Amino acid sequence: MTADVEPAEEFVGTPDGFERLWTPHRMAYIQGPRPTADAGEGCPFCAAPQRGDAEGLIVARGEHCYVVMNLFPYNPGHVLVCPYRHVPLYLDLTDAETAEFTAMTKTALRALSATSAPMGFNVGMNQGPVAGAGVAAHLHQHVVPRWGGDSNFLPIIGQTKALPVLLEDVRARLAATWDG
Repeated sequence: MTADVEPAEEFVGTPDGFERLWTPHRMAYIQGPRPTADAGEGCPFCAAPQRGDAEGLIVARGEHCYVVMNLFPYNPGHVLVCPYRHVPLYLDLTDAETAEFTAMTKTALRALSATSAPMGFNVGMNQGPVAGAGVAAHLHQHVVPRWGGDSNFLPIIGQTKALPVLLEDVRARLAATWDG
């Protein structure tokens, strides 16, 4: 090595003993356009029901609400319960929407239990950007199946989640189990 060239470590930082898992495909989500308060093409939750079930990753449709696979799941089977109407807050739902929203959440729990036998669930919604809502303009509730040991070094240190099954396959299993 000549005196004019520094070792590679000098250019990339001090070695810290950690391996890196690079996930450049997530940049489409990180840098992608954020929906505004207006409904329409910019809102993924307004766009999804306009597609066919398989293409839109729709698990089930009701009169007022639908269930869709999360494109960036925390775990396999992570679904979102959404009203068709573009509203930001749970308080904005009508009584009929609230009833179906709740019923579809319960059915999602049953379908996930039947198809993947999780040991528990996280169920909830983040309302407003300050609360962590990635799409704050369109209400959606997360239903995330959980298993012992599903949080390991990948999401904690590597900011990466290893998912052993494709979204399309999980959607098909859940849709087939939905009414049963």
